[in-house]
Amino acid sequence: MRRVGLRSGIAVLALAAVASGCAQGTTGPGAHGATGANGTRPTPGGQSPQGQAAGAKHTYAARTRAEYAARAAAARRWGLKKVPLTPPAPPATKPAITTREGFEVEDHEELGLPPVFTTVPTKDKVVFLTIDDGAEKDPAFLRMMRELKIPYTAFLSDYLVKEDYGYFKKMQDAGVALNNHTLHHPYLPDLSYGRQKREICGMQDVIEKQYGKRPELFRPPFGNYNRDTLRAAKSCGVKYAPLWSEEVFADHWDYREWDRDLHPGDIVLSHFRGDSDWKGTMPDMIRRFMNMVTQKGYAVARLEDYL
Repeated sequence: MRRVGLRSGIAVLALAAVASGCAQGTTGPGAHGATGANGTRPTPGGQSPQGQAAGAKHTYAARTRAEYAARAAAARRWGLKKVPLTPPAPPATKPAITTREGFEVEDHEELGLPPVFTTVPTKDKVVFLTIDDGAEKDPAFLRMMRELKIPYTAFLSDYLVKEDYGYFKKMQDAGVALNNHTLHHPYLPDLSYGRQKREICGMQDVIEKQYGKRPELFRPPFGNYNRDTLRAAKSCGVKYAPLWSEEVFADHWDYREWDRDLHPGDIVLSHFRGDSDWKGTMPDMIRRFMNMVTQKGYAVARLEDYL
């Protein structure tokens, strides 16, 4: 393990040295009195605008190579078959999110209820990883996701996360959005409107108190909801109710669609679970997820960037 880190470090230093050498080669004694090939006089700093542009381009290329080398080293360290693909920049114009056909409730559109969807409409070859509940709190998972730079979205239930709010604060500090999965993970359609509202709005309050922000995303436990669920969610600030197209475990995948395949914009579900519940750990689940996604040519993007 130490040798991989050393090789990665040497590669980064070597790239930095190349970038430094190129930058030094564009200036020097006498440079202030020179003109460029097209007669352009250098800037007061001693480098022509063309030289500055070339230096910036070279520095960017060196940084990109260094970032790839670091990611490749992390992929080897965590046992991935291929280096994860880098997602495109977030879309400047967000796609219109509507409720999937057949997932509507009565007066869904008329009441302006949060859309329920399983896929984000996009042509980008990306999928979105979402992880529910909060039972397993594996430090190795946090390290793995940080080192691989894999974005994901968490949907939390208080009865599980309250054992260690600090674990999920580390997650938030790494850029992960923490969203609502109710206080106690009940089967919501069996509850009255008032009890559903306490479950959903109560979790909004917990997340705001512990993490400083009320979420805009809510996922109903088990993916089950009714009109009262969405009314209650809207009443406490929820704007979206994403479900999922696929579910990944440590040892297999489940699919909603008949073709049992990934599609651009698919939302993938997993859970905070370990080998006491699964045939493997959370890092095992991420390996299975990333190996499939990368092999099929997909990058993992951040769900919130598309909403």
